[in-house]
Amino acid sequence: MAEELNPAVSDPAADAADPEIPAEAEEPIKQRKNGLYPGVSDELAENMKSGWADTELHDLEPIAQAAETAARRAALSARFPGERLVIPAGNLKTRSNDTEYAFRASVEYAYLTGNQTEDGVLVLEPEGDGHTATIYLLPRSDRENGEFWLDGQGELWVGRRHSLTEAEKLYGIPASDVRELADALREATGPVRVVRGHDAGIEAALTDKVTAERDEELRVFLSEARLVKDEFEIGELQKAVDSTVRGFEDVVKVLDKAEATSERYIEGTFFLRARVEGNDVGYGSICAAGPHACTLHWVRNDGPVRSGDLLLLDAGVETHTYYTADVTRTLPINGTYTELQKKIYDAVYDAQEAGIAAVKPGAKYRDFHDAAQRVLAERLVEWGLVEGPVERVLELGLQRRWTLHGTGHMLGMDVHDCAAARVETYVDGTLEPGMVLTVEPGLYFQADDLTVPEEYRGIAVRIEDDILVTADGNRNLSAGLPRRSDEVEEWMAGLKG
Repeated sequence: MAEELNPAVSDPAADAADPEIPAEAEEPIKQRKNGLYPGVSDELAENMKSGWADTELHDLEPIAQAAETAARRAALSARFPGERLVIPAGNLKTRSNDTEYAFRASVEYAYLTGNQTEDGVLVLEPEGDGHTATIYLLPRSDRENGEFWLDGQGELWVGRRHSLTEAEKLYGIPASDVRELADALREATGPVRVVRGHDAGIEAALTDKVTAERDEELRVFLSEARLVKDEFEIGELQKAVDSTVRGFEDVVKVLDKAEATSERYIEGTFFLRARVEGNDVGYGSICAAGPHACTLHWVRNDGPVRSGDLLLLDAGVETHTYYTADVTRTLPINGTYTELQKKIYDAVYDAQEAGIAAVKPGAKYRDFHDAAQRVLAERLVEWGLVEGPVERVLELGLQRRWTLHGTGHMLGMDVHDCAAARVETYVDGTLEPGMVLTVEPGLYFQADDLTVPEEYRGIAVRIEDDILVTADGNRNLSAGLPRRSDEVEEWMAGLKG
């Protein structure tokens, strides 16, 4: 990784006195403490200002979801008339010293704009009966003050940014320089709401104008707005799932290499598919072999992969528009379930079948969870692992020792989407066409659980699919991956040749 130059390029005192120097050039570009170059000569600084071709893009088309993002902003405007609404993308976060984590814009900002660049801010200014939207962005790097080649975030270091004119064409929103926004917000009057937690500078500029309660109402509204997906979102989720199916196929084909190395080989294999076909993985992949599968969010992925054990693979590709799949299969590493593994797997499969059947418009959100939990409780009683009757087990939640988690969640731009929605519209709500949720029952017999027979210990099974609520029932978006135990074995055998 090349070391940034970052030398100061001018005398700040002299620049401040020079009326020809623009305001943004008054602050010198920060000197790297241990940079190899002590400074920039006047001749080099002048040379770097000229001789560059015009790269403005003139034939840009609006992004694919421009109509949808406009409709979302209109709904937001209608909900908060007469109020200024501020939705930041967020800033880069330091990973270590002078390296940053890969940036991912806040879901609220990306949902309303389609833009994904750091430091962006969407502002809806009240006007008449509605609002005027402006997207505030960093413009192209300045070539007059050397920012484009001297600053660590200059375009020669991290890549070209869109000009403000280009951004307007892409997103269908007037664009302005975000460096001027904080000062403007400090002078703003009237009611204001901001989505918190993404941009400390913007929040500081509004500190005397907002309240936590009002800001939370904005966040809740934007979370609930995503409960029902539009056609663009459904298409993106299907795209994410289709890539995820291919990623699972990739993993099955290299299980022998994973046995020779570790769970990391599985993680890396799936990640390759995610990066080639999408933006990233939607969450840390769970590549849990053997007893690691009993840890619900096992993301260390550093354990052995052994023939005869099960592999619980919970992973999802995230599309370039941030929509993620979330799929789990529990696979026999050698291609064949043992008798006990199959018994446990089939119980989870039957629970998932009952859960999926309960997903339909007009049903209570909790219905699919209750249906799946009943099947699991019945099997646990049948196997003598918990004392019945089943109604008692469910009333007391005794099955949770081995099922642990809820049976699903909303899915979208966050893997656990719409998390800020009110309980009455989410968990206590009613399913509607366009909602997308996971159905993912599981049984987990911990390696140190002395309440179950020894042969059960260290076995865990989860099966998870992404389900779209339709007008007449549901559609399994991840039906491209087999679920029934015999079909899984046949599928794996075919992939291994």
